[in-house]
Amino acid sequence: MKLKVIDVNLSTGGPAIAIISEADAKKLGLRASDRIRITRLRTGKVAIAVADISSEHIRPGEIGLFEEMLKILDIKEGIHVEVIPSERPRSIQYISAKLEGNPLSRKQIYEIVSDIVENHLSEVEMTYFVAACYSNGLSMEETANLTNAIVETGTRLEINKRMILDKHCVGGVPNNRTTLIVVPILASLGYTMPKTSSRSITSPAGTADTMEVMAPVSLTLEKIKEVLEKTNACMVWGGGNMNLAAADDKLIRIRHPLSIDPEGMLLASIMAKKKAVGATHCLIDIPYGFMAKFPTKQSASSLAKKFVKLGRMLGMKVKVVMTDGSQPVGNGIGPALEAYDVLSVLKGGGPNDLREKAIYMASEMLAMVGGKKAREKVIDALDSGKAYSKFREIAIAQGGKKHIKLPKARNFFDVISPKDGAVFQINNKAISRIARIAGAPQDKAAGIYLRVHCNDRIRKGSVLFTIHAQSRAKLENAILVAKECESITVK
Repeated sequence: MKLKVIDVNLSTGGPAIAIISEADAKKLGLRASDRIRITRLRTGKVAIAVADISSEHIRPGEIGLFEEMLKILDIKEGIHVEVIPSERPRSIQYISAKLEGNPLSRKQIYEIVSDIVENHLSEVEMTYFVAACYSNGLSMEETANLTNAIVETGTRLEINKRMILDKHCVGGVPNNRTTLIVVPILASLGYTMPKTSSRSITSPAGTADTMEVMAPVSLTLEKIKEVLEKTNACMVWGGGNMNLAAADDKLIRIRHPLSIDPEGMLLASIMAKKKAVGATHCLIDIPYGFMAKFPTKQSASSLAKKFVKLGRMLGMKVKVVMTDGSQPVGNGIGPALEAYDVLSVLKGGGPNDLREKAIYMASEMLAMVGGKKAREKVIDALDSGKAYSKFREIAIAQGGKKHIKLPKARNFFDVISPKDGAVFQINNKAISRIARIAGAPQDKAAGIYLRVHCNDRIRKGSVLFTIHAQSRAKLENAILVAKECESITVK
């Protein structure tokens, strides 16, 4: 059937979708989510799309194409294409099998992941895959196969180094911005560390968001190799132009609104990004405690063992540290405020809890690769200024300015203690929520600056934290939430 192309001026951000009228769908024997094969008549270019059926906006004889399809076919509105039904991907059968509790083979997992990357699966079908992995779980063999499939279907960073270091924190703790301190410490000691990090999904800032207030983080692979050649390290965003572990980024977009995180997918997601940059040694930080992702040491320990086992299966040395996640690490929460803490530590100051955790993490990594007197070397790199010099070198190589100037908020509000006493607990989730309502991470200067930590003794009227916001309206909303929830408990 020949149909005229209509540009719907929309992008799916993923699956290839085409809209046809109800009348034409009946003639072709199609139902919603069936596949159609679209051929551009003059050039013969072919694309497979998920069919969406419209009763109003697309008339008989027309086909509405999203931006992704227009790009694939290199076509404009008004040009005619040939449309015929096409078979659904076989990977849908494998997803159905997993929903029924059957294990998936290496080949089946690779085909599912490949179809995700090629945009052959609809969001509904990808959601069923996530749900199947959540309800029926993934064996360690399936997890290893999923990890390898994600790596093999994405871009890889090829570096000719015998030893490549990497680290990751599973998250759930505000600030905790050790990466931006650990990387320059180890790079200043001669180790290679191509650190790719995420932007925020639900937190007030991801590592990439914080680094971005000091230097560009959206770099091409070629630029990253250039930075590594000059400085031994980089601190960049793992998405965008890099396309590392592309399937994982698509799966994360599905998992996030569902608020489910299948353990096998969590493991594969983290380790695929490590393998994609060629990591030989990797340190994993699992914070646990009140309002952290993992409430108990036991739950953190179970995941830790799986990280180590998966590392062995992938040919990677993995060490896991379980750390205190019961309160924020550092004072600043939000991109610029976290950057302020990072620079303070690199210059030899505090916050002391962030400094100590960064020293601990860097020492553990140095010990992993056989470094003697690891803690002494790490502290010397910080106190001598070597780590700060290396940080500036990396930031400038990534395109940052010689003199770092952090953005500052226009509006502030101090939240004070209602009574004398000691800080009993800090609610990580409430603190993060207030910081996000204040504008973080979109407003780089927005967020919270903590004035207290657990066990601090305080007086009535003492400042617990200061809310920073660019707009007055966002500040007022953040103040309302801060008054409604007990983010810091004083007893």
